[in-house]
Amino acid sequence: MLTLAIALAGSFLLGSIPFGYLAGRIARIDIRKTGSGNIGATNVVRILGKRYGYPVFALDFLKGFGAVKISMSIATDVRPELSSPEMFGILAAVCSVIGHCFSPWLKFKGGKGVATSAGALFCLMPLAALIGAAVWILIFWLKRYVSLASVATAVALPLVILVIDWKNQTYRKPLFCFSVIIAAVVVWRHRSNLSRLVRGKEPRFTRK
Repeated sequence: MLTLAIALAGSFLLGSIPFGYLAGRIARIDIRKTGSGNIGATNVVRILGKRYGYPVFALDFLKGFGAVKISMSIATDVRPELSSPEMFGILAAVCSVIGHCFSPWLKFKGGKGVATSAGALFCLMPLAALIGAAVWILIFWLKRYVSLASVATAVALPLVILVIDWKNQTYRKPLFCFSVIIAAVVVWRHRSNLSRLVRGKEPRFTRK
C-alpha cells in the first residue's frame, strides 16, 4: 500500500506542474488572464504562438505518459509479485489528470486534462490513443473547434477500447473504467465551451 501511495502522490505532483502557466511567465504574461484564461496548450498557442504552445502540449502529454510509465515500472520492480502493473498505471493516470486539472500550485485550478489524458492513454493502450488522435484530427479539421474535437474524442474512447478488446477477445474492465472517468472529466471541464457551442459563441481555432 505504501508503494502505491507513493506512486500515486508522485503522479499527482507530476501532473500538477503547470507548464502553460510557466510558459506564460517566461513570456512575461499571466496566461490565466488572457484569451480563454486556460493554462492549456490551445490557449498558449492562441496567445503566444506555436513556439510556446507546442512545447506546452508536449510537456503536458509527457506528464501523463511519465506518470503511467514510472508507476508501472515501480509495480514491476518493487512488487514483482503483482500480476498486473496496469492497475498501478491506471490509477497513476487518473491522479496525473486530476493534478493537471486541480494544480495545488495554482490554488487548485488548472487545465482541462486533454493532453495529459492523451499521454496516459498512449502509455496504457497505444492503439486506442492513435485512433483517438485520428478522431480528434478529423473533427478539428471539419469544424475547427478544439473543444468539440476534444470532447468528442473523449466520449468516443470508451467505445474504441471496447471494440479493440472485442477484436482481441479480451476485456480489460479497469482500462474501460479509466476511459469513462477521463471522458467525464474532459466533458465536465469543457462545460463552458459546450455552452458556448450551443449558443454559437465558441471561437474557432486561430493562431497568433
